[in-house]
Amino acid sequence: MPGAHPAFPLAGKRQVRVRARLLGERLDLRALEATAVLATQPLTVSVRENGCAVLLRYGVVVLFDLAPLEEVAFLDSLKPLIVQPVAETVAEETELLVRPDERERIQGNDIVLHALTQERLQLVAEVLGRSVVLDRYEKRIDEEFDRVEPFVLNLRQRRFSPKLAGQVLQHLGGALLSRQQMVGRVALADKPELLWDHPELERFYSRLEDEYEIRERHLVLEQKMETISRTASTLLDLIQARRSLRVEWYIVILIVVEILLTLYELFFRS
Repeated sequence: MPGAHPAFPLAGKRQVRVRARLLGERLDLRALEATAVLATQPLTVSVRENGCAVLLRYGVVVLFDLAPLEEVAFLDSLKPLIVQPVAETVAEETELLVRPDERERIQGNDIVLHALTQERLQLVAEVLGRSVVLDRYEKRIDEEFDRVEPFVLNLRQRRFSPKLAGQVLQHLGGALLSRQQMVGRVALADKPELLWDHPELERFYSRLEDEYEIRERHLVLEQKMETISRTASTLLDLIQARRSLRVEWYIVILIVVEILLTLYELFFRS
């Protein structure tokens, strides 16, 4: 059974450093869920005496008010939980400013809050985590676009090669894998489960989501992946049609040769 929730370590602070970082394709959090945590959905834990971290299943950790050495030590402790670590560094940084008399908003690169509650911190982590994942997929899909472009030029200039079919299939598979990972693991379009228990924070979350353009970036990514898949499918269909046409010509030639041989037998050997 999970232990009792410890006290929220950031209570009373007026300024908090935040850093979100992508560690891998997934985090296996089952072992941590059985320990004394601050909260679940998403999993939130204390780090040292004055910091905390939110761990998201889709491979992101969001660190709150950790000194550089504390961050290094904590990230090192998470290595056994990382499934398929990523080589590149994908991160987002911001600062939380507690100003009770001001409206909650994004100010430059900072996030202004009425109060530093655990629930607000978790929602900030959700948005930053999704932004980090989107950043990674945006780079990946842009790379896929760059790879598909030469095939599109070949299509326009009607230049085909035998290698195209395998290369097109590879890019089609890459685009479909990215879509499956983004939709199946991250669920970027879904609102956090925390909001079902705290509907009063929906406006706060929506404001953060809008400022980081989560839905807009997700939609653009979906459109790009659809374009890649459609382009790759079209190219593959054309290559297969070209091969089918070639096979048909081979069949026609064989039939003509067979007819000529038959005529030869009839007229020259009779």
